[in-house]
Amino acid sequence: MAAGQRGDPDRSESFGEELLGGLLDLAPELPPHRVGPVLAGAVARLGGRQPQILLQDYGQEKLVPLVGEGLEGGEPLRIDRSAAGRCFLTFRPVERVLSDGVRVYVPMWDGGDQAGVLAVTLDRVDEDDRRILRRIAGLIADMMQTKNGYTDLFFRTRRSKSMSVAAEIQWSLMPPLVMVTPRVTIAGVLEPAYDVAGDSFDYALNGNTFHLAMIDAMGHGLNAATMATVAIGAYRHARRMSIELSEIYLFMDRAVAEQFAPDHFVTAQMMRLDTGTGHLQWVNAGHPAPMLIRGHRVVRRLDSPTTLPVGFGGAQPQVSEVALEPGDRILCFTDGLIEEHESGQEQFGEDQLIDWVNRLEKTDRGVRAVARDLSHTLKRARGEVTSDDATLVLVEWRG
Repeated sequence: MAAGQRGDPDRSESFGEELLGGLLDLAPELPPHRVGPVLAGAVARLGGRQPQILLQDYGQEKLVPLVGEGLEGGEPLRIDRSAAGRCFLTFRPVERVLSDGVRVYVPMWDGGDQAGVLAVTLDRVDEDDRRILRRIAGLIADMMQTKNGYTDLFFRTRRSKSMSVAAEIQWSLMPPLVMVTPRVTIAGVLEPAYDVAGDSFDYALNGNTFHLAMIDAMGHGLNAATMATVAIGAYRHARRMSIELSEIYLFMDRAVAEQFAPDHFVTAQMMRLDTGTGHLQWVNAGHPAPMLIRGHRVVRRLDSPTTLPVGFGGAQPQVSEVALEPGDRILCFTDGLIEEHESGQEQFGEDQLIDWVNRLEKTDRGVRAVARDLSHTLKRARGEVTSDDATLVLVEWRG
Protein backbone atom coordinates (compact mmCIF):
# COMPACT_ATOMS: atom_id res chain seq x y z
CA MET A 1 0.00 0.00 0.00
CA ALA A 2 1.36 3.45 -0.89
CA ALA A 3 2.53 5.76 1.87
CA GLY A 4 -0.14 8.32 1.06
CA GLN A 5 -2.86 5.65 1.29
CA ARG A 6 -1.67 4.67 4.79
CA GLY A 7 -2.33 8.24 5.92
CA ASP A 8 1.33 9.07 6.66
CA PRO A 9 1.95 12.82 7.11
CA ASP A 10 3.36 14.82 4.20
CA ARG A 11 7.09 15.20 4.92
CA SER A 12 7.92 17.34 1.90
CA GLU A 13 9.58 20.66 2.71
CA SER A 14 7.35 23.71 2.40
CA PHE A 15 8.68 27.20 1.74
CA GLY A 16 8.40 28.21 5.38
CA GLU A 17 10.07 25.06 6.68
CA GLU A 18 12.89 25.35 4.16
CA LEU A 19 13.48 29.00 5.06
CA LEU A 20 13.45 28.47 8.83
CA GLY A 21 15.25 25.14 8.53
CA GLY A 22 18.07 26.86 6.67
CA LEU A 23 18.54 29.22 9.62
CA LEU A 24 18.52 26.32 12.07
CA ASP A 25 21.07 24.41 10.01
CA LEU A 26 23.44 27.38 9.99
CA ALA A 27 22.99 28.36 13.65
CA PRO A 28 25.40 25.95 15.44
CA GLU A 29 28.59 27.16 13.73
CA LEU A 30 27.52 30.65 12.73
CA PRO A 31 29.96 33.34 13.98
CA PRO A 32 28.20 36.22 15.77
CA HIS A 33 29.09 38.77 13.08
CA ARG A 34 27.37 36.61 10.44
CA VAL A 35 23.95 36.80 12.06
CA GLY A 36 23.17 39.96 10.05
CA PRO A 37 23.95 38.55 6.59
CA VAL A 38 22.03 35.35 7.32
CA LEU A 39 19.01 37.35 8.47
CA ALA A 40 19.21 39.62 5.42
CA GLY A 41 19.21 36.58 3.13
CA ALA A 42 16.15 35.10 4.81
CA VAL A 43 14.28 38.42 4.71
CA ALA A 44 15.11 38.89 1.01
CA ARG A 45 13.64 35.47 0.18
CA LEU A 46 10.44 36.60 1.88
CA GLY A 47 10.38 39.71 -0.32
CA GLY A 48 11.55 42.00 2.46
CA ARG A 49 14.21 44.69 2.58
CA GLN A 50 16.02 47.06 4.96
CA PRO A 51 16.25 44.57 7.87
CA GLN A 52 17.26 45.95 11.24
CA ILE A 53 18.09 44.28 14.53
CA LEU A 54 17.33 46.83 17.26
CA LEU A 55 18.79 46.19 20.73
CA GLN A 56 17.89 47.96 23.98
CA ASP A 57 20.69 50.06 25.46
CA TYR A 58 21.72 49.50 29.09
CA GLY A 59 19.98 52.68 30.19
CA GLN A 60 16.69 51.28 28.83
CA GLU A 61 16.03 54.47 26.88
CA LYS A 62 16.83 53.61 23.25
CA LEU A 63 16.77 50.83 20.69
CA VAL A 64 20.12 50.78 18.90
CA PRO A 65 20.60 49.26 15.41
CA LEU A 66 23.10 46.41 15.31
CA VAL A 67 25.76 47.26 12.72
CA GLY A 68 26.68 44.53 10.25
CA GLU A 69 26.74 43.35 6.67
CA GLY A 70 23.25 43.17 5.22
CA LEU A 71 21.68 45.14 8.07
CA GLU A 72 20.15 48.59 7.78
CA GLY A 73 21.92 51.22 9.90
CA GLY A 74 20.36 54.40 11.25
CA GLU A 75 20.12 56.41 14.43
CA PRO A 76 18.96 54.92 17.76
CA LEU A 77 15.20 55.09 18.31
CA ARG A 78 13.66 56.37 21.54
CA ILE A 79 11.70 53.56 23.19
CA ASP A 80 9.04 56.01 24.40
CA ARG A 81 8.55 57.69 21.03
CA SER A 82 8.71 55.05 18.33
CA ALA A 83 6.74 52.21 16.79
CA ALA A 84 9.74 49.96 17.48
CA GLY A 85 9.64 50.94 21.15
CA ARG A 86 5.92 50.17 21.37
CA CYS A 87 6.62 46.74 19.91
CA PHE A 88 9.46 46.20 22.38
CA LEU A 89 7.45 47.13 25.48
CA THR A 90 4.25 45.28 24.56
CA PHE A 91 5.85 42.18 22.96
CA ARG A 92 3.41 42.63 20.06
CA PRO A 93 4.13 43.28 16.36
CA VAL A 94 3.57 46.82 15.11
CA GLU A 95 3.02 47.81 11.47
CA ARG A 96 3.51 51.24 9.91
CA VAL A 97 2.21 51.98 6.42
CA LEU A 98 4.81 53.87 4.37
CA SER A 99 4.74 55.35 0.88
CA ASP A 100 6.73 52.40 -0.48
CA GLY A 101 5.31 49.55 1.61
CA VAL A 102 4.79 48.45 5.20
CA ARG A 103 7.42 48.65 7.94
CA VAL A 104 6.92 45.68 10.27
CA TYR A 105 8.36 45.58 13.81
CA VAL A 106 8.43 42.14 15.40
CA PRO A 107 9.56 41.42 18.99
CA MET A 108 12.72 39.30 19.13
CA TRP A 109 11.51 37.51 22.20
CA ASP A 110 13.47 34.84 24.00
CA GLY A 111 12.06 35.40 27.48
CA GLY A 112 14.97 37.68 28.45
CA ASP A 113 16.31 41.18 27.95
CA GLN A 114 19.12 40.39 25.50
CA ALA A 115 16.71 40.43 22.56
CA GLY A 116 15.12 43.43 20.91
CA VAL A 117 13.10 44.15 17.79
CA LEU A 118 13.36 42.92 14.20
CA ALA A 119 12.32 45.55 11.66
CA VAL A 120 11.62 44.72 7.99
CA THR A 121 9.92 46.54 5.10
CA LEU A 122 7.58 44.60 2.79
CA ASP A 123 5.50 45.73 -0.17
CA ARG A 124 2.45 44.27 1.56
CA VAL A 125 1.84 42.04 4.55
CA ASP A 126 -0.42 39.00 4.91
CA GLU A 127 -0.85 36.39 7.63
CA ASP A 128 1.79 34.10 6.12
CA ASP A 129 4.33 36.94 6.24
CA ARG A 130 3.44 37.70 9.86
CA ARG A 131 3.78 34.07 10.90
CA ILE A 132 7.13 33.56 9.19
CA LEU A 133 8.54 36.88 10.45
CA ARG A 134 7.49 36.02 13.99
CA ARG A 135 9.35 32.72 13.77
CA ILE A 136 12.41 34.28 12.13
CA ALA A 137 12.54 36.85 14.94
CA GLY A 138 12.39 34.06 17.53
CA LEU A 139 15.20 32.13 15.85
CA ILE A 140 17.43 35.19 15.54
CA ALA A 141 16.77 36.06 19.21
CA ASP A 142 17.84 32.57 20.27
CA MET A 143 20.95 32.76 18.06
CA MET A 144 22.00 36.04 19.62
CA GLN A 145 21.32 34.80 23.14
CA THR A 146 23.48 31.70 22.72
CA LYS A 147 26.29 33.59 20.98
CA ASN A 148 26.27 36.54 23.39
CA GLY A 149 28.46 34.60 25.81
CA TYR A 150 31.48 34.65 23.49
CA THR A 151 31.34 37.98 21.71
CA ASP A 152 31.45 41.70 22.59
CA LEU A 153 29.47 42.63 19.48
CA PHE A 154 26.03 42.78 21.08
CA PHE A 155 27.35 44.27 24.32
CA ARG A 156 29.04 47.14 22.45
CA THR A 157 25.84 47.83 20.55
CA ARG A 158 23.81 48.08 23.75
CA ARG A 159 26.35 50.37 25.44
CA SER A 160 25.61 53.99 24.49
CA LYS A 161 28.42 55.52 26.58
CA SER A 162 31.51 54.51 28.53
CA MET A 163 31.04 52.16 31.47
CA SER A 164 33.01 52.01 34.72
CA VAL A 165 34.98 48.89 35.57
CA ALA A 166 32.67 48.28 38.55
CA ALA A 167 29.65 48.42 36.26
CA GLU A 168 31.32 46.01 33.82
CA ILE A 169 31.68 43.55 36.70
CA GLN A 170 28.10 44.01 37.84
CA TRP A 171 26.57 43.56 34.39
CA SER A 172 28.61 40.41 33.87
CA LEU A 173 26.92 38.98 37.00
CA MET A 174 23.40 39.91 36.03
CA PRO A 175 20.74 37.52 34.77
CA PRO A 176 18.43 38.90 32.05
CA LEU A 177 16.61 41.97 33.32
CA VAL A 178 13.32 40.46 32.19
CA MET A 179 11.87 36.97 32.41
CA VAL A 180 8.34 36.08 31.27
CA THR A 181 6.78 32.68 31.92
CA PRO A 182 3.14 31.57 32.19
CA ARG A 183 3.15 31.72 36.01
CA VAL A 184 5.70 34.35 37.00
CA THR A 185 7.20 37.46 35.40
CA ILE A 186 10.09 39.62 36.61
CA ALA A 187 11.58 42.91 35.43
CA GLY A 188 14.43 44.89 36.98
CA VAL A 189 16.22 48.20 36.49
CA LEU A 190 19.69 49.25 37.72
CA GLU A 191 20.77 52.88 38.00
CA PRO A 192 23.10 54.46 37.18
CA ALA A 193 23.37 51.85 34.43
CA TYR A 194 26.89 52.80 33.38
CA ASP A 195 28.31 53.35 36.87
CA VAL A 196 26.45 50.87 39.10
CA ALA A 197 28.71 49.24 41.69
CA GLY A 198 27.17 47.72 44.83
CA ASP A 199 23.59 46.91 43.81
CA SER A 200 22.68 43.66 42.13
CA PHE A 201 19.97 41.03 41.99
CA ASP A 202 19.72 37.42 40.91
CA TYR A 203 16.92 34.95 40.30
CA ALA A 204 16.22 31.42 39.12
CA LEU A 205 13.16 29.39 38.21
CA ASN A 206 13.65 25.78 39.31
CA GLY A 207 10.56 23.77 38.53
CA ASN A 208 7.67 25.39 40.40
CA THR A 209 9.96 27.39 42.68
CA PHE A 210 11.02 30.93 41.82
CA HIS A 211 14.04 32.31 43.74
CA LEU A 212 15.00 35.98 44.00
CA ALA A 213 17.72 37.88 45.86
CA MET A 214 18.49 41.60 45.88
CA ILE A 215 21.65 43.00 47.46
CA ASP A 216 23.30 46.34 48.17
CA ALA A 217 27.01 46.21 49.04
CA MET A 218 28.32 49.11 51.12
CA GLY A 219 30.55 51.72 49.50
CA HIS A 220 31.18 52.61 45.90
CA GLY A 221 33.38 51.59 42.98
CA LEU A 222 35.43 48.41 42.77
CA ASN A 223 35.26 47.60 46.49
CA ALA A 224 31.47 47.53 46.38
CA ALA A 225 31.47 45.54 43.12
CA THR A 226 33.85 42.99 44.65
CA MET A 227 31.64 42.54 47.72
CA ALA A 228 28.56 42.22 45.52
CA THR A 229 30.32 39.54 43.47
CA VAL A 230 31.07 37.49 46.58
CA ALA A 231 27.53 37.92 47.94
CA ILE A 232 25.84 36.91 44.68
CA GLY A 233 28.25 34.00 44.22
CA ALA A 234 27.50 32.78 47.74
CA TYR A 235 23.76 33.16 47.16
CA ARG A 236 23.87 31.12 43.97
CA HIS A 237 25.97 28.42 45.59
CA ALA A 238 23.64 28.12 48.56
CA ARG A 239 20.50 28.27 46.41
CA ARG A 240 21.77 25.46 44.20
CA MET A 241 22.22 23.27 47.28
CA SER A 242 18.45 23.59 47.84
CA ILE A 243 18.75 24.77 51.44
CA GLU A 244 16.20 26.92 53.29
CA LEU A 245 16.11 30.73 53.09
CA SER A 246 17.40 31.19 56.63
CA GLU A 247 20.36 28.92 55.85
CA ILE A 248 21.05 30.81 52.63
CA TYR A 249 21.38 33.98 54.72
CA LEU A 250 23.86 32.29 57.08
CA PHE A 251 25.90 30.98 54.14
CA MET A 252 26.11 34.44 52.55
CA ASP A 253 26.94 35.99 55.90
CA ARG A 254 29.91 33.67 56.42
CA ALA A 255 31.19 34.18 52.88
CA VAL A 256 31.25 37.99 53.20
CA ALA A 257 32.64 37.93 56.77
CA GLU A 258 35.51 35.64 55.76
CA GLN A 259 36.58 37.80 52.81
CA PHE A 260 36.20 41.35 54.13
CA ALA A 261 36.93 43.45 57.21
CA PRO A 262 34.49 43.31 60.16
CA ASP A 263 32.95 46.70 59.29
CA HIS A 264 32.06 45.64 55.72
CA PHE A 265 28.54 44.47 55.00
CA VAL A 266 25.90 43.79 52.35
CA THR A 267 22.19 44.42 52.88
CA ALA A 268 20.12 41.68 51.30
CA GLN A 269 16.65 40.37 50.69
CA MET A 270 15.92 36.78 49.66
CA MET A 271 12.59 35.44 48.42
CA ARG A 272 11.14 32.09 47.44
CA LEU A 273 7.81 31.79 45.60
CA ASP A 274 5.83 28.63 44.92
CA THR A 275 4.51 29.45 41.45
CA GLY A 276 1.83 26.80 41.74
CA THR A 277 0.20 28.12 44.92
CA GLY A 278 1.39 31.73 45.27
CA HIS A 279 2.99 31.01 48.65
CA LEU A 280 5.75 33.62 49.14
CA GLN A 281 8.52 33.43 51.75
CA TRP A 282 11.15 36.08 52.37
CA VAL A 283 14.02 37.11 54.63
CA ASN A 284 15.03 40.74 55.09
CA ALA A 285 18.59 41.67 56.08
CA GLY A 286 18.58 45.46 56.19
CA HIS A 287 16.61 46.30 53.04
CA PRO A 288 13.52 48.53 52.81
CA ALA A 289 10.39 46.38 53.09
CA PRO A 290 8.98 45.19 49.75
CA MET A 291 5.57 46.45 48.66
CA LEU A 292 2.57 44.31 47.74
CA ILE A 293 0.62 45.64 44.75
CA ARG A 294 -2.90 44.27 44.32
CA GLY A 295 -5.58 45.61 42.02
CA HIS A 296 -3.03 48.11 40.61
CA ARG A 297 -2.44 49.78 43.99
CA VAL A 298 0.07 49.38 46.81
CA VAL A 299 -1.99 47.68 49.52
CA ARG A 300 0.70 47.07 52.14
CA ARG A 301 4.37 46.96 52.98
CA LEU A 302 5.65 43.45 53.54
CA ASP A 303 7.09 44.30 56.94
CA SER A 304 8.93 41.49 58.66
CA PRO A 305 11.50 40.84 61.40
CA THR A 306 14.81 42.01 60.05
CA THR A 307 18.22 40.65 60.82
CA LEU A 308 21.68 42.18 60.56
CA PRO A 309 23.12 42.82 57.09
CA VAL A 310 25.17 40.03 55.54
CA GLY A 311 28.71 40.00 56.97
CA PHE A 312 27.84 41.13 60.50
CA GLY A 313 27.25 37.66 61.95
CA GLY A 314 23.54 37.97 62.57
CA ALA A 315 21.46 35.21 64.13
CA GLN A 316 19.48 32.78 62.00
CA PRO A 317 16.66 34.97 60.64
CA GLN A 318 12.93 34.44 60.87
CA VAL A 319 11.27 33.59 57.56
CA SER A 320 8.13 35.60 56.79
CA GLU A 321 5.26 34.33 54.64
CA VAL A 322 2.28 35.65 52.69
CA ALA A 323 -0.28 34.12 50.32
CA LEU A 324 -0.42 35.94 46.99
CA GLU A 325 -3.48 36.23 44.77
CA PRO A 326 -3.27 35.86 40.97
CA GLY A 327 -2.11 39.14 39.45
CA ASP A 328 -0.33 40.33 42.61
CA ARG A 329 2.95 42.16 42.12
CA ILE A 330 5.84 42.55 44.55
CA LEU A 331 8.09 45.61 44.32
CA CYS A 332 11.58 45.20 45.81
CA PHE A 333 14.00 48.14 45.87
CA THR A 334 17.24 49.35 47.41
CA ASP A 335 17.48 52.41 49.65
CA GLY A 336 19.08 54.49 46.88
CA LEU A 337 15.65 54.70 45.26
CA ILE A 338 14.05 56.53 48.20
CA GLU A 339 16.94 58.21 50.03
CA GLU A 340 18.12 60.39 47.15
CA HIS A 341 17.59 64.10 47.49
CA GLU A 342 18.72 67.31 45.88
CA SER A 343 21.09 69.49 47.88
CA GLY A 344 19.31 70.90 50.94
CA GLN A 345 16.04 69.10 50.15
CA GLU A 346 14.21 66.27 51.87
CA GLN A 347 14.76 62.68 50.82
CA PHE A 348 12.54 61.36 48.05
CA GLY A 349 10.85 58.98 50.49
CA GLU A 350 8.51 56.00 50.33
CA ASP A 351 5.33 58.10 50.16
CA GLN A 352 6.36 59.56 46.81
CA LEU A 353 7.40 56.11 45.62
CA ILE A 354 3.97 54.68 46.51
CA ASP A 355 2.24 57.60 44.79
CA TRP A 356 4.13 57.01 41.56
CA VAL A 357 3.58 53.24 41.72
CA ASN A 358 -0.16 53.78 42.01
CA ARG A 359 -0.19 56.21 39.09
CA LEU A 360 1.78 53.93 36.78
CA GLU A 361 -0.03 50.76 37.84
CA LYS A 362 -3.34 52.26 36.71
CA THR A 363 -2.12 51.97 33.14
CA ASP A 364 -2.49 48.16 33.43
CA ARG A 365 0.69 47.29 31.51
CA GLY A 366 3.24 44.52 31.77
CA VAL A 367 5.91 44.50 34.45
CA ARG A 368 8.73 45.47 32.08
CA ALA A 369 6.97 48.66 30.98
CA VAL A 370 5.93 49.55 34.55
CA ALA A 371 9.36 48.86 36.08
CA ARG A 372 11.14 50.84 33.38
CA ASP A 373 8.73 53.80 33.55
CA LEU A 374 8.81 53.80 37.35
CA SER A 375 12.60 53.94 37.42
CA HIS A 376 12.80 56.70 34.84
CA THR A 377 9.95 58.68 36.42
CA LEU A 378 11.59 58.54 39.84
CA LYS A 379 14.89 59.63 38.36
CA ARG A 380 13.24 62.67 36.77
CA ALA A 381 11.43 63.44 40.05
CA ARG A 382 14.81 63.37 41.83
CA GLY A 383 16.09 65.98 39.41
CA GLU A 384 18.14 63.39 37.46
CA VAL A 385 20.28 62.94 40.60
CA THR A 386 21.60 59.42 41.30
CA SER A 387 24.50 59.67 43.73
CA ASP A 388 23.90 56.12 45.00
CA ASP A 389 22.89 52.93 43.22
CA ALA A 390 19.11 52.79 42.86
CA THR A 391 17.66 49.41 41.91
CA LEU A 392 14.13 48.06 41.68
CA VAL A 393 12.70 44.67 40.81
CA LEU A 394 9.03 44.01 40.03
CA VAL A 395 7.67 40.46 40.24
CA GLU A 396 4.20 39.36 39.16
CA TRP A 397 2.58 36.07 40.12
CA ARG A 398 0.16 35.23 37.35
CA GLY A 399 -1.46 32.31 39.10
